Amino acid sequence: MRKNVSSAGVSRRQCFGLPFALFCLLTACTPPAPRPLADAAIRVERSPNFDARRPNLVVLHHTSDGSLDEALSVLTDPRRRVSAHYLVGRDGEIVRLVDEKERAWHAGVSWWGGNTDINSSSIGIELDNDGFEPFPGAQIDALLLLLTDLTRRYDIPGANVVGHADVAPDRKVDPSVRFPWRRLAEHGFGLWCDDPPPAPEALDLTLALAALGYSPLTPEASRQAFLRHYVGGRTLSDAEERALAWCLFQKTGDRGQGTGNRGQRTEDRGQRTVKSRGALRRQILTVSCPPAGAGVYAITPRLPERIGKKRLA
Repeated sequence: MRKNVSSAGVSRRQCFGLPFALFCLLTACTPPAPRPLADAAIRVERSPNFDARRPNLVVLHHTSDGSLDEALSVLTDPRRRVSAHYLVGRDGEIVRLVDEKERAWHAGVSWWGGNTDINSSSIGIELDNDGFEPFPGAQIDALLLLLTDLTRRYDIPGANVVGHADVAPDRKVDPSVRFPWRRLAEHGFGLWCDDPPPAPEALDLTLALAALGYSPLTPEASRQAFLRHYVGGRTLSDAEERALAWCLFQKTGDRGQGTGNRGQRTEDRGQRTVKSRGALRRQILTVSCPPAGAGVYAITPRLPERIGKKRLA
């Protein structure tokens, strides 16, 4: 007489039979769930060798709003769940919104150099701009002062000043093609290359862009962001695109080094990563290029109020 089989009565031998495979997977043959970490004993030994986390990247945005007050209403609305550390007005006014030690919500889903949590490692700066208008000189002057202060205090490499579209190329296009990346590069922030020489024939564009920091997971979106950033979205030939990427890659050594030991260690790690990629084996030149500027400016916070600029001797 055939007997009924209950889940409690399934033997190990029966589990090897094909008819019982799914049944055993869901019952007797299912491995036990791992024990939660909270239930494990963790020994704690305090070390005095630590300090605060530091940003190593600056991400620039435009607000897409018509005025500074309109942008403030968005960036301070808890329902919008978006913010930045700083907002720079058209007239050059600088507003601090989030303490630099805190994680502002400005980059979203993003990638730069393999880092997928840009918010945790960056300073976000919003520029009051509707996305179609030019960026006023007073606004860029204030931005340059702010970048000089941030990069010097945190020893952020000059090459690590990028746009939102660079770190989120499949979602964002800010700052717009009107943004003066060339002027920033002249002051040591970001990269730029005029009249690039031909690239090596074996150079792969996707790999070259990945070496600069762009995501290889979205190659076409990364390519479009690269073109918006460096040629305003103009169409280039394949050879011209590869030449530009190669030229910028060579310049990462010029602008990729910080001013202190921490910056040197960051640059060393970057060189080891890039040189390990088969198509890009040429050694990066590590020539220090300190940011230009007539003086050092300190930003005096008055949270959450607007802040002023004070020049130091």
